[in-house]
Amino acid sequence: MHDRSYTLDDVTVAMGTYNEAAAIDTVLTDIADATDDRARVVCVDGSSDSTPEIAREHGATVIEQEPQGYGVAVAAALDAADTPVVITTDCDNTYPMERIPAFLARINEGYDVVSGDRLYWGADTMPAFNRLGNAAFAAITSLLVGERVHDTTTGMRAYRAPVIDAIDWTQNTGLSAELLIRPLCRNYDVIEEPIGYADRLGDTKLDPLEGGAEILGSILKVCAEERLP
Repeated sequence: MHDRSYTLDDVTVAMGTYNEAAAIDTVLTDIADATDDRARVVCVDGSSDSTPEIAREHGATVIEQEPQGYGVAVAAALDAADTPVVITTDCDNTYPMERIPAFLARINEGYDVVSGDRLYWGADTMPAFNRLGNAAFAAITSLLVGERVHDTTTGMRAYRAPVIDAIDWTQNTGLSAELLIRPLCRNYDVIEEPIGYADRLGDTKLDPLEGGAEILGSILKVCAEERLP
């Protein structure tokens, strides 16, 4: 248990953004509303559209880089966060920003990682192929780490900053899985929190077959690194 309770002033919302002009205004407005405009927002951006300009208009810190993939962007956003609590999310309006205070409350209960479980309520807005794939990833991860996991690849999680700082993150497309697997394998206190999952705004950037293969490879690689001597 950490020695004090954190407030919304102690939170950074970190995300990678890539051509999210259709969604970013809504997402950042929702974050401001959910946190009384107290949380810091960091976007690592490789966009060719107006995403970074919109983010700056909302007061977000924008770190621009050449597009290098999901994990590279999110890892850079995590590295730029300088608050005791870091919350990751995607910038496509699929995640419920109104749950940020609930995630923070879980951190204040003593958890090191709070992981949003999109599949708990069925995730009916998620394409059926993706839903099946995510269920399979969770089953494989559960078998390999020896602990029941329900949603391995969710993009919405809260972390105590020392967890982020203590681990070298190595994956790109599969970073979302790595961000759960390594803390689990290192005996951090992790809890899954059911969340809703909405229709995305804008086009998806991930090919389900190619991306799914990369995520599966990351799960197998990271589990082997953590579990094998």
